[in-house]
Amino acid sequence: MFNKFKPYLIVLISLISLFFIIIFSTDSELIILDPKGPVGAVQKDLIMLSIYYMIAIMVVVLGFFTIILFKYRSSKKNSDYKPDMHGSTFLEIIWTLIPVLIVIALSIPNTKALYELKNAPEATSHKDPIVIHATAVDWKWIFSYPEEGIETVNYVNVPEDHPILFKVTAADSMASFWVPQIGGQIYGMPGMVNDLYLQADEPGTYDGRNSNFTGEGMTHQTFDFVAMKQDKYEDWVEDAQDEPKLTEDTYEKLMLPETVDKMTFSSTHLAFVDHGKNSEYAMAIRQKYGLDTTVDGADKDAQSVHGNMDMDGHEGMDHDDKKKEDDHEDEGSHEH
Repeated sequence: MFNKFKPYLIVLISLISLFFIIIFSTDSELIILDPKGPVGAVQKDLIMLSIYYMIAIMVVVLGFFTIILFKYRSSKKNSDYKPDMHGSTFLEIIWTLIPVLIVIALSIPNTKALYELKNAPEATSHKDPIVIHATAVDWKWIFSYPEEGIETVNYVNVPEDHPILFKVTAADSMASFWVPQIGGQIYGMPGMVNDLYLQADEPGTYDGRNSNFTGEGMTHQTFDFVAMKQDKYEDWVEDAQDEPKLTEDTYEKLMLPETVDKMTFSSTHLAFVDHGKNSEYAMAIRQKYGLDTTVDGADKDAQSVHGNMDMDGHEGMDHDDKKKEDDHEDEGSHEH
């Protein structure tokens, strides 16, 4: 009895599952489908085009599946089923051509978008882009404004309706720069630079992150992408240029594998290192501070650095203070 209705139960369960998936997904924040810039809008269109194709394929496949279940059901007395038939050249050609055509149909708009997004958005292409170097370091983002002489950590401010040219690289692990509502993602790797044009059409604070797994602190490697009115952006630039300058000693500590709060400086690290050309800088700094740069050692050192946060959540000693305390303890043991 059960075997008689089993095919229909499979179809019914599939449809019910699809219904609940659609219902529950409407309550989640699908921010990638709510773009706030031209790059994000192009990428949303590509995603929706793919979804439409998948829905069409699913409808056709499930339709044929239902027809076959009904037409060749075991209870049907006069069936035209031919179990001794071997192959069909016509059908082989059909189900080989259909996937090829689908791939071609998806490749054309994706290829056009790929070349389109290599340049600044057409609507604002008459404006000179603001150049910002985005450097990923375990587990933080560093943004350098070479023309303005500003450097920020874990946040980036930009004016609305203005093209931004991000030069994305990394000091250590390969990271992925992504602001879902604005556009992306693109990889940043030590020793090379990838260009990415972005633009925000509306003021607001948008979530940015590293979408590539780079260890235990990867989930905290996030930043705020802040789009503001032109006049407010100019005021911020003036205020930021009054902040303390970035020293090489301070920047060296940013190379350590740990999370940090937002920071602002009135100079950039480009004066003493370019991670797009120097892929060994971060590892050399970690060796300088006594950290093991091997894979296993890096994991242990990362845990040790995170251990600088005590049980009350207060920041612990830095590496120099720890060394001084160790020396003091050694002196005390000699006295006794």
